Amino acid sequence: MTLLAVLDYASVIVFAISGALAASRAQLDLVGFAFLACLTAVGGGTLRDVLLNRDAVFWIAEPSYILIACLVAAGVFFTAHRFENRMTALMWADAVALSVAVSAGSGVALKLGQPPVIVALMGVATGCFGGLMRDVVCNEVPLVLKQGELYASAALLGAMALLGASYFDFPPVFEFALCGALTFTLRAGSLIWGWSLPVYKSRPPRS
Repeated sequence: MTLLAVLDYASVIVFAISGALAASRAQLDLVGFAFLACLTAVGGGTLRDVLLNRDAVFWIAEPSYILIACLVAAGVFFTAHRFENRMTALMWADAVALSVAVSAGSGVALKLGQPPVIVALMGVATGCFGGLMRDVVCNEVPLVLKQGELYASAALLGAMALLGASYFDFPPVFEFALCGALTFTLRAGSLIWGWSLPVYKSRPPRS
């Protein structure tokens, strides 16, 4: 198993947890849990593979990704009541999944020889779109669009860190670790200390 495959499996597992936790907050049945977990787990990677025109979307080439997401959904279905605050658990699971998925998405694009801007965008897309789909289906404001939150910006900076490390020919493990660590640190800082970007504020028209 390649390092990129390990990252894909890891992101699928953690994103599936966040999707299943969202399903628990919406009080869905077991099928709803599985659907939302799978949608969140493979949404970003599917978009990445379609845009990069890969030979096969990763979970179609290896259906075990879907099976794993469904097993995770079933596990959360029977244990979600043990979480003291499911929204907090969801946010932290999403932060971990974001950091892993950005590494996986950027790594795939880099391996395919894509230019730097595409590598960065594929990292952002892989990290953000599964959660975006989850939040839209659950009728929630997507985390990626919440005012000032470090989310897509954290993903972008993480992907850029991977690009910088690859430019200096660091080992792939270091590149992925740097990308994931920076993405997670920025996202965690936003959750704990309220790190944010400046937001637009309208001004009264001049008389």
